[in-house]
Amino acid sequence: FKLPSDSFKYLGWCDIEEHDVRGNQLHCPRVREGPSEEELFFRGEEHTLKKRKQVTDTEKWQKKLQENWENSAELNLSFQDLGDLYQLENFKRILQRLIRVEKLWLVDNSLTDLSALRLPRCRELNVNKNHFTSFKQLPKIPQIQHLSLAENNIMTLSGISDFRHTPLESLILKRNPCEFQERYRQLVFSSLPNLKMLDGIPKLPEDCSPPHIRAFFKMCTIL
Repeated sequence: FKLPSDSFKYLGWCDIEEHDVRGNQLHCPRVREGPSEEELFFRGEEHTLKKRKQVTDTEKWQKKLQENWENSAELNLSFQDLGDLYQLENFKRILQRLIRVEKLWLVDNSLTDLSALRLPRCRELNVNKNHFTSFKQLPKIPQIQHLSLAENNIMTLSGISDFRHTPLESLILKRNPCEFQERYRQLVFSSLPNLKMLDGIPKLPEDCSPPHIRAFFKMCTIL
C-alpha cells in the first residue's frame, strides 16, 4: 500500500505549497532532483506528475530566496544518491551558492571532482566515501582547519602541499591507497608543518624526522 506521502516523493520541499521552510533551516535536506517527465512515463509513474503551470520570473526568484543557501553556515548534504547527470549538475549548482558555509558534510555522494568549486569560509569539510583520486580534485578551501577524506581512492600524496598555506590542523586519510606509502606520516607532516593531527593520532616526535633520514637502512652490501 502506498503511503500518504507517495505523491510528494519526487518534490523538493520548496515545491510543496503553503509552507515557509527555508533551506538553512533543514539539517540534512535532500536536494537531488526527481526523474524527468519522460523517465516517469517509461516507469509507468506518470500519475505522480502534477499539472505544471507557467513559472514566472517572480516565482523563480521566490524559490531561490526560499532555498537561501547563501546564508547556510552548517550543512549536511550526504547520501544524496546522485544517479543521473542532471542530478549532479543541480547538486553542484547548490554547492556554488555556499559562500558562507563553515561546516559541510558531503559523505557518500560518488563525487569525483569539485576543483571548480570555492568555499571561502569553510573550516570543516567531510567528503568521506567518495571517489576522489587526487588532492587536486578537492574544492578550494583557503580557511580549512579540519579535512576528512577517509575511504576515497587517493593514490599518492601529490598535491597535498597545496594546503601548506591554509590553517589545516586535522587531516583524515584512512582507507586510501596513499596510507600504505612508505614513511607515510613523515611525508604528510613534512608537507604540512602546521598539521597537528593525522588520522586521529596527534603529531609524534618520530613524525618530525625528514622522510629521507633512514634511507641508508635500505642499503645492503653484497659480497
